[in-house]
Amino acid sequence: MLPTRILRSTVNAAEIAHFSRLSEHWWDERGEFAFLHKMNPVRTQFIREKLCNEFETPLKGLNVLDVGCGGGLMSESLARLGARTLGIDASEQNINIARHHAGMDYKLRDTLTYQHTAAETLLAAQKQYDVVCSMEVIEHVDNPTLFLETLMSLVKPSGHLFLSTMARTPLAYFLTIFMAENVLRKVAPGTHHWSKYINPEELLDFFQEKGWTSSAKPTRTEAEVRGLIFNPLSSNWTLAGRDAFGSTSCNYMFWVRKPVNA
Repeated sequence: MLPTRILRSTVNAAEIAHFSRLSEHWWDERGEFAFLHKMNPVRTQFIREKLCNEFETPLKGLNVLDVGCGGGLMSESLARLGARTLGIDASEQNINIARHHAGMDYKLRDTLTYQHTAAETLLAAQKQYDVVCSMEVIEHVDNPTLFLETLMSLVKPSGHLFLSTMARTPLAYFLTIFMAENVLRKVAPGTHHWSKYINPEELLDFFQEKGWTSSAKPTRTEAEVRGLIFNPLSSNWTLAGRDAFGSTSCNYMFWVRKPVNA
């Protein structure tokens, strides 16, 4: 089961301070967020792949919310594909960087906006979105259950929720903390906390309990988990094949569709 605590907000002040200190590096493709720059096209590929099952031109004209957008890597990608995208982040420094970068491209002015806020504050507006994304965020919040419930409320009936995160496995600890942070220094030490990683099975169980899927092994029209594999030789990420053995033991993508009557 996902850990639960009674909190009014899922924002962790220490995590926000950590990423605020790194905010100026968001668009340095060889810097602190180099792994995310290389991962971003693969994450976008997965989103388009799932939406292709419903839309001839996936994302075009859809209302999309990117929660924990950071410097705007995913938000810009979605907006360039025609989505009316709102990126939000609890770090004001991140939002300032995202706005500055997007402002340099006039093509984004009509499709991309940013807001310095937390996901919970959007609930008061009672607006829902065709697609809600939250990439590499859930492992940094204080209460993942409350965070997921907030995201669920922001998705329209029959809409789509996309997440990316890391499994709580020894392999994930070795690759994302021991190697990436402590040995290679590709990521700032203290960025990740292995105890906050979430296994795919925990997400599947959660959404079954909430009635979004029919079982802990849902059909591919209800939910899907796909591994993200990093090749150190080519320094690139790939989206693992469906049901590829061991592919979700570190980084993975998660998609679930909101039932019409939810």
